[in-house]
Formats: sequence, C-alpha cells, structure tokens
Amino acid sequence: MKIIPRTYYVEKIKPYIDKGLIKVLTGQRRVGKSCVMQCIAQDIQQNDKHANIIYINKEDFRYDSIKDAASLVNYVESKLKAKANNYLFIDEIQDIEQFEKALRSFQANNQCDIFCSGSNAKILSGELATYLAGRYIAFTIHSLNYNEFLHFHQLKDEDESFMQYLQFGGMPHLLHLGLNSDLCNEYLRNIYSTIFLKDIVSRENIRNVVFLEKLLQFTADNIGSLLSAWSISKYLKSQKTEVNHSVIINYLKAMCNAFIINKVSRYDIAGKKIFENNEKYYFEDLGIRNVLVGMNFARDINKLLENLVYQHLKISGYEVFVGKYNDKEIDFIGLKQGKTIYVQVAYMIENHTTETREFGNLESISDNYPKYVISMDKVGRFNDYNGIYHLNIRNFLLKQL
Repeated sequence: MKIIPRTYYVEKIKPYIDKGLIKVLTGQRRVGKSCVMQCIAQDIQQNDKHANIIYINKEDFRYDSIKDAASLVNYVESKLKAKANNYLFIDEIQDIEQFEKALRSFQANNQCDIFCSGSNAKILSGELATYLAGRYIAFTIHSLNYNEFLHFHQLKDEDESFMQYLQFGGMPHLLHLGLNSDLCNEYLRNIYSTIFLKDIVSRENIRNVVFLEKLLQFTADNIGSLLSAWSISKYLKSQKTEVNHSVIINYLKAMCNAFIINKVSRYDIAGKKIFENNEKYYFEDLGIRNVLVGMNFARDINKLLENLVYQHLKISGYEVFVGKYNDKEIDFIGLKQGKTIYVQVAYMIENHTTETREFGNLESISDNYPKYVISMDKVGRFNDYNGIYHLNIRNFLLKQL
C-alpha cells in the first residue's frame, strides 16, 4: 500500500535522528503514527544504504511472542548488526510489558537509535517519565488537518470538500474508502470500538463500562461547553444515574489518555493563571465523534467549527486554553514560543448583535497580539476591525499559524 508522507511530522522528527534521544510518537490509534515512522525509516535507508532497520509492529501477529522487556531484548539483540548503524522502530509499544527497561538498556549500551509509538498518554506520564527522564523527546501525531485532507483525497478547497471533512474527519485510511458514507462510517465505528475497548476499558481497568460509554456520548454532545465533574454529576442525577465525582474525573482522564478527547483548561488573561475546574473537551477526530452521536448540522455547527479551530491550533504547535478576560469569554488562546493568538469562533456574523459579541470580546483585550474571528461567512466582512481579522473557516484552516 502506497504511503503518503506526513511531511510536517517527518521534518519535525528528522533533526533528532542519531542524537541519542528516544523518539516517542504518541496519538490516538489510527491517526498515522505508523506511516510517519515508516517514512522516517525510508529516509534513513535512502541516506544510509547499509543502515539496519529493525521494525516491530505489535499489531502484527508475527510479533506476538514479544510480550515483555526480556523477550524484546532477546529479539532486538538477535537482529543487531555489528558493522552497521542500527535503528529500532516499535509500533504500539504499550503492548509490551515493562518496555521501558528494555529501551533503557538499548540506550545505555548505545545499541541502536530508537523510535517508538504508543496510543496512550500514560507511556509519557508513567513508564517513560519514571525510567527515561531526559532521555526521550515526544511528538504528538494528529489526524489529518484540512490541508492534508485535501492533499490525501486530491480535492479542491471548496464547500463540498469542507463538508466532507466536517463529517468524516481526518483519519488517513479513509483515503482507501473513497469517502463513501457507509464504508467510512463503518470504518470509524470500528476504530471507536477498538479505542473504547482496548485503549480505555482494558488499559485503564474500567469497571462501569456502560457508564463510560454514556459519559463519552455526553462529552461528544457537549464539545465546547464548560464541564466539571459536579455539572456532569448533576446532569446524570436528572437522568436517574448517580456516579461519584471521582469516578467521573478518572473516566474523563482515561478518555484523554487514549487521545479520543482533549481537555482544554481555562486561562485568566488578566491574572495570567490557569483555573483548576470547568474545562472544555474537544475530540481528536470529528469523524469518530459524529459516528458516536450523529451529526446534526443545524444543531451542532457551532461546536463542530470550534472543534476544528481547536484542532488546527493544536496541530500548529500551540498550547491551547479557553480564555477568560474579566466577565468575557474568549473561545481560544494559543501560546507558542512567546507568541500569543486569540480566536473567536461563530457560525455566521449575520447581524450587529453577533458582530458586537464576537468582535467586542476580543476588542476588550488591550495587548497587540493577533486576534481573529472565524466563521463560515464566504468572505470576511472585515480585513481589519480595530486590529481584529475576520476569516472564513476554510481560509483559517489553510493558514500557517
């Protein structure tokens, strides 16, 4: 099967080849981590014809015997070549028990340059952080952004293409399904089931599976809304379901660990502090969100647009927050290497009331960082509204931030 390079990620990782650091690729299952690693392996082979590439894919039954650190060490050492540069690639490494001990051994003995991928954030906060602090660098791989979606499917930037992206999301394998609605939805349901059962229920030892699915559906219905364990618990009580606050917090964390959703904290712009409660949650991929609860354009369009803008900021390398400035809410604040960006999202700027609300919130912020209002209006009504730029959503998603 032909691999289409994810150039953005490959170029970010390449400078760290042969630099003594373990390269860890994390992200939701099926977003293309394997593709990125294969592209890097190909690049290494092109630059060094004698390079020895050792590739282990834990989703391939041929590697089923590699179950723990000891069997991993035995396998890799049987494949090492003494007179070559050795490169080790391990896909879905979290399926190998105590893998971090093997990686530390390989690195300590300078046996190979290591690349690995995982579909659970706990490999960074737990296993690797404990045993390999300061010895690895992590890269988060996301589903296709809008520009990649157009490139993969050879589409023009037009309304129909955007609506397909809004509906099906950016899972790379959709390329082989021709954006056929029935095929794509079935494929996305299967991915969801795998993430749900393998990366959340099994990995996190979830007991109340029925409640977990209800919570995930509730989150999908409320992307872009301020949520807390207390507010969710209150809603569930109205639905005759009572669950302890701590269970809700742990289950939300488990969903974030599997990268199916992302938590976005609130940031006080004036006080420059992060609030500890009332976060928003956005999906890694809208296609999976839509097969989970359906897509009702009239009902959901605002939250779907917010999700796309959040994802674009995240892929562009920003640390993203929900903004609070005095009594006003700013949809997103993006922080990156000393740079700040403010973004408001609306369906349409159709009247003076909407204009005042969306532009007014940003206008109240007195600093000179870039400020944007993003909507589905065909052409931005204002190139410059007191320093605030109005962009069509498609133009924003194609913009390099």
